[in-house]
Amino acid sequence: MADQYPTLLQCAIPATALKVLLWPAYRSTDFEVHRNWLAITHSLPLREWYYEKTSEWTLDYPPFFAYFEWLLSQVAQFADRGMLEVQSLNHDSWQTVHFQRATVIGTELVLLYALHLFVKSSPPSSKKQAHAAALSILLSPGLLIIDHIHFQYNGFLYGILVLSIVLARKPSGLLASGVVFAALLCLKHIYLYLAPAYFVYLLRAYCLGPRSIFKIRFANCIKLGVGIAVVAGLAFGAFVYYDQMQQVFSRLFPFSRGLCHAYWAPNVWAMYSFSDRVLIYAAPFLKLPVNADAVNSVTRGLVGDTSFAVLPDISPRMTFFMTLAAQIPALAKLFFRPTWDNFVATLTLCAYASFLFGWHVHEKAILLVIIPFSLLALKDRRHLGAFRPLAVSGHVSLFPLLFTAMEFPVKVLYTVVWLAVFLLAFDRLAPPSEKPRVFLLDRFSLLYIAVAVPLLVYCSLVHQLVFGAKYEFLPLMFISTYSAVGVVGSWIGFLVVFFTS
Repeated sequence: MADQYPTLLQCAIPATALKVLLWPAYRSTDFEVHRNWLAITHSLPLREWYYEKTSEWTLDYPPFFAYFEWLLSQVAQFADRGMLEVQSLNHDSWQTVHFQRATVIGTELVLLYALHLFVKSSPPSSKKQAHAAALSILLSPGLLIIDHIHFQYNGFLYGILVLSIVLARKPSGLLASGVVFAALLCLKHIYLYLAPAYFVYLLRAYCLGPRSIFKIRFANCIKLGVGIAVVAGLAFGAFVYYDQMQQVFSRLFPFSRGLCHAYWAPNVWAMYSFSDRVLIYAAPFLKLPVNADAVNSVTRGLVGDTSFAVLPDISPRMTFFMTLAAQIPALAKLFFRPTWDNFVATLTLCAYASFLFGWHVHEKAILLVIIPFSLLALKDRRHLGAFRPLAVSGHVSLFPLLFTAMEFPVKVLYTVVWLAVFLLAFDRLAPPSEKPRVFLLDRFSLLYIAVAVPLLVYCSLVHQLVFGAKYEFLPLMFISTYSAVGVVGSWIGFLVVFFTS
């Protein structure tokens, strides 16, 4: 451990200082969302939590997160009781800002602990690689942008995910891993996208015999089932008692939202939307019918707006089956080869599938791919080759979340420095692969990274100088489509690596 310098703690201290300096920075509506949830859980009885709608930012996370907000509210009352009043919409006193910002930093200790366990549990031959990967997650520009400026609690939640993944590394930790993941699902339901990988891995490695899939370990099945049932009971029991499960699930799964978020997440549907936008102009020459009502939709992100001008519309059911179809091949390999590396790789591929093909995907969900992939990025140079375009595209895609001038230098400089430091360090630390690398994918990675700089210069500076306030959707569309190409290219590259390893 002596050669692991700087340590996680040594990096966490200056990182925390930077985050404190960013407390006055731009805050998104998510800040008011969580302040409102503090007020709901503190001021109202539990049976009213999922019915309250004074604010448009209603409670739409699972019960454990509501309980988490309730715990925070017990401390918040000593900072500023005004933030805990349901009627105090958009309350943002300096005490409120400092308290909520501090809770994000404080709860991120879970991530620090999980990354420490990850490094500690790694084989001696890969300690340096594990340490570098852990530092890259701890100092992630994605977490800095989303949590500490934009405002959310992803560091806390991804800390629990990493903890669950690390626990699954040893047979003795499989039960705890499943229970921790069940608790995570009750904190934020976006992690349901990873549930198929957990189901297959725990079934194969914990519930079935190591030599024969026909040998069932009934004791393990019972323990896992009881553990998950206890977690679910603690989370949803009160709402079952009040006969509110239908209301809770209607809040958790609002399918009335459109296919794409207000800003296109960099996935297949961003490319689909971009193609539709191009075809609008090509339609007269190609004799294609055009839906006039859809032409006026620029972002395709309004609630309920899922129409396209030229291309066929997409339904939630189609996205579900496409996501499942993209996950099944990796799940099949994991079933027949239930190793920890294959488990993490399958988690990553399940996250890719949900991000690329899911319904109403938020751009922030790219961390669901980046963080588990980071744990494997230094396995060998083939894995690193697939990770590079994801690291660039995933973080660049988050830039439009911070659209004010004050935050521009922070997001760009921090991300560029992070990419330079860690991609260069990863390049030195990644061991050679036993399998030959794919020449085309390596060239794609280098070309893709080279395009990032001129694209950002155009979107951040040149576009406004040339067009002013006109065509303001173009920079967003270019960044989203460029990032989508990187994510899709990374996914294809990782599929090749995974199925040829």
